[in-house]
Amino acid sequence: MDDPERVRARLEETGYLVDEGLAITCFLALKLHRPLFCEGDAGVGKTALAAALAEALGAPLIRLQCHEGIDASQALYDWDFPRQLLHLRAAEAAGVTDAERLESELYDRRFLIARPLLRALLTQPSVLLVDEIDRADDEFEAFLLELLSEHSVTIPELGTLRAEEPPVAVLTSNRTREVHDALKRRCLYHWFDHPSFARELAIVRRRLPRVSARLAEQVTALVQALRGADLVKPPGVAETLDWAEALDALGANELDADLALATLGSVLKYREDTERARGLDITAVLAARGG
Repeated sequence: MDDPERVRARLEETGYLVDEGLAITCFLALKLHRPLFCEGDAGVGKTALAAALAEALGAPLIRLQCHEGIDASQALYDWDFPRQLLHLRAAEAAGVTDAERLESELYDRRFLIARPLLRALLTQPSVLLVDEIDRADDEFEAFLLELLSEHSVTIPELGTLRAEEPPVAVLTSNRTREVHDALKRRCLYHWFDHPSFARELAIVRRRLPRVSARLAEQVTALVQALRGADLVKPPGVAETLDWAEALDALGANELDADLALATLGSVLKYREDTERARGLDITAVLAARGG
């Protein structure tokens, strides 16, 4: 993909629609081998971008889901202790007494368990998704910064393992806390906002072509209205797709206020938001879209 327009076209072939700014950012990430830092509310397409890039590149998607307390051993590598112990017992049963030989065999690559970060370094090509980096702590951020800068890792028992071709790295953040500037400076940055009505409708039509055009337009209009209702958790594009898919599963070709209220659980996940939605003039929103 040798220019931004080609990147945009390839992503759209996977069903992921991008604007010019995101297409340019993705192109630069590929061209310059720089990580892509995607920030924005949940459900706006950050994780889906990594999956689309993997499909467009024909590369495996390797995902690291961050959480509070995650450390290098969970993200990088570990040793398969049960298999090492079995090997040691088998060697002893065979009469092997050379301690140096046994130690070298125990820390062989065959006993190495590659976690997502190491798998991404050793897999060419690959797309590495570091999802919700804002849930990890400062120490893990520092460790990740070093790994993304060097594209290598040193394992004391084996030496340094270096990526022949750096993985395409996509980091996502829901901004539950601020990620340190040092990590952001290493990356190309893109803020994911909620899409306009026209763009969101295009996404729904592309991702769910079996849904009627009328239903897709009505669902998109309602989600756009809900985002303006001061909700605890405004719905993202993912929830728009969920709602449209749920309504289609019910056999609906269009939406009315009663059906919308009955299926709010597909798009809203907080009791307070459901109560606010019930105060919305759904009929008026649908009427504005010809409902």
